[in-house]
Formats: sequence, structure tokens, C-alpha cells
Amino acid sequence: MSSAGPLSREPLALYVHWPFCLAKCPYCDFNSHVRDVIPQTRFRDALRRELAHDAARLGRRPLRSIFFGGGTPSLMEPETVARLIEDACTLFAPEPDLEITLEANPTSVERTRLAAFRVAGINRLSLGLQSLRDDALRMLGREHSAAQAVAALETARALFPRFSFDLIYARPGQTEQDWEAELGEALTLAADHLSLYQLTIEPGTRFEALHRRGELSLPEEDQAAALYTLTGEVAARHGLQPYEVSNYALPGSESRHNLVYWRYQDYLGIGPGAHGRVTSEDGILATRRHRAPEIWAERVEATGSGCTAETPLSGEERAREALVMGLRLSEGIDASRFETRTGRKLTDALDPAILEAALEEAYLEVTPAGLRATPEGRLRLESLLSALVL
Repeated sequence: MSSAGPLSREPLALYVHWPFCLAKCPYCDFNSHVRDVIPQTRFRDALRRELAHDAARLGRRPLRSIFFGGGTPSLMEPETVARLIEDACTLFAPEPDLEITLEANPTSVERTRLAAFRVAGINRLSLGLQSLRDDALRMLGREHSAAQAVAALETARALFPRFSFDLIYARPGQTEQDWEAELGEALTLAADHLSLYQLTIEPGTRFEALHRRGELSLPEEDQAAALYTLTGEVAARHGLQPYEVSNYALPGSESRHNLVYWRYQDYLGIGPGAHGRVTSEDGILATRRHRAPEIWAERVEATGSGCTAETPLSGEERAREALVMGLRLSEGIDASRFETRTGRKLTDALDPAILEAALEEAYLEVTPAGLRATPEGRLRLESLLSALVL
């Protein structure tokens, strides 16, 4: 995975996956695992070793962001976070405004660690609130109450220069009036960024089993679309604009780390189940780590890496990924950047008849830089992409 070409000198994002949780949420299909005892020292050492292993291969790339995700990374010992930040800033060349995000939940166990995480170097906190309603939190299988959520936000505001939080809407039985009231309340507590996700049924989750048996139903498509439109309207009243399908921010406060994904730039993923996209002499590599925490750790201890796949992506595969990610952004896709990254012209990667129809229906629009989905297009992005992308 040696560096190659100008793209390999572009800023890199680092994702660190911590796979452990206090409990498995019924809607979650992330690589998360519940353990009676978390082997903190073993996994700290393994993460540090894997980071060093990959950094040696990538070279001293500029580093734009670090993101601790999971699982529940706020269950990590703060010392682990501090050591990994220190390692990353030694092995790579951090940008002056390096963004370092950690995901956390508002449980009392995690709130006691927040000050230590700030000392460790975290400068952006992402809180998994999911709702400000106790009945919804119980339905979602969350381990905290609405009061704990508000308390965690107050702590985050006092400790961190930047913070964001997640909410889930389009829940069973949720009306537009219910959501408008809850979101309005959330926006009075927000800073400069919110992630607002529609509840979806993911394969292999407990919610999927309930849905299959008819014991869980979500809003119909038109109701979900109305809730999505309402979300943008309410957020806009507070100055937050949708820079991506599910993410809203004040101008300049977008998540730099997540923009790397959506702009189809390089990111290194370490830890159990982590994925990556990195430029090498063989082109862009898709990397994947072993999902099982203990097997991943064994592989790192034996070889320095828990990687199970490192696959060069074809131009067609790169184009498809860049389209699927880029059209989620309000800014859309930069045609010049797209061609440099994928080796294909933007128009050559799209079905011409579907593109023409989507432009006529105002689901897509041509911009000076390239192409973007309109708000109406983002409402039906999944079906649009399935037909549009060659």
C-alpha cells in the first residue's frame, strides 16, 4: 500500500472502531458487541499496533480528522483515546485545525468520562441521544432517559468546542405534530450540528424480526417524506441547513470527517470491522478488517493487522461509489474531481435516458461544478440511484 501520485498526498481521515456496547439496540446493524468485561488493555495495544502498521505503509500523509466510532467508543478508557491521538499525530502530519470526534451516549457511566476525553484531545463530541421522549427511548432500546440526555448536552456544551447529537424520527405512530415539537425542543439545545435519521429496518436486527412478524410498523412512504420535508423546514428556522441527506449544520460547521466519506476521499479505518478507502500504487484500495473483536485482536497480535481484504477497485466500482456518496450531499458532485478520482467522466457513469428524465423532473440539476440532487431528488435518492448509476 505504498503512496502513489498526487492523490496519495491529499489529507487523510482516520476512523477508529471500538466494537463494544453496554447493550445491543434493536435497530442497530453496526459491528457492535456486548461483553461482561471489556479487555481494555488488550484492545488499546491492538489498535495502536494496527495504526502503526498501516501508517508505515501509507507514509506521513496529512491528517484532516480522527473519528472514534462504534460500538460505543465512550466506553474506552480515556488513556486509550489519548494514546491513539498522540500516535496518529506522530505518524501522520496533522492539519492545524485537526477535527477529533468521539461518539458517546448520555448514560451516567459515559458522562463521568467526558472531561477526561476532553483532556485526551477530543474537540468534537457526537452524542447518541436518539430521542427526547422517554417512551421512544424505551422503544428504541436505549439505556438512558430524556433527562439524562439533556444533562449530557449541558455537559458537552461546557466541555467541548463543538458538539453534535443524533435523533431518530419516523418512528412507529409518530405524527408531524409530535416530531415538530420534539425537534423544536432539540434545536433549542443544539449547537451548530445535528444528525437526524429516519428509522429504517436493517437486516439481522431485532426490529427486522418484529417487522417481519407484523409487530412493528413504520410510517408509510408519503408520511415519511412529509416528516423529512418538515425536518428541513424546522432546522432552517434555527439556521441549520441540510448539507447531506441526514445531517444539518450552520455554514462552516459541517463534520469534516464525514465530508471525506461523501466526497469520496481517502480514509483509513482500523479496529474490528472497520472499512477504508486508500490510494496506493495499485489505485484505490477497499480495505476491510475482521468483524469479530477477539479474532481481529489475534490477527493484529500475530501480524500487525486485522485486515481480511484489500481489493483494488475498478474505475466502474469507484464511479459507482463516488456517485452513491456524492449525490447525498447538497453540494453534489464535482465533475473534475470525479474524473480524477475514478478515471471516468461523470456523464459516462450515468444512464443518459434516466439522467435526462431526472433533470426534466427536477430531481437532479446541473451545477457549475458538476451535478447535484435537488431536495425533491434527495427524497427519492435510493430509487433514483438504482436506476441512474450504470
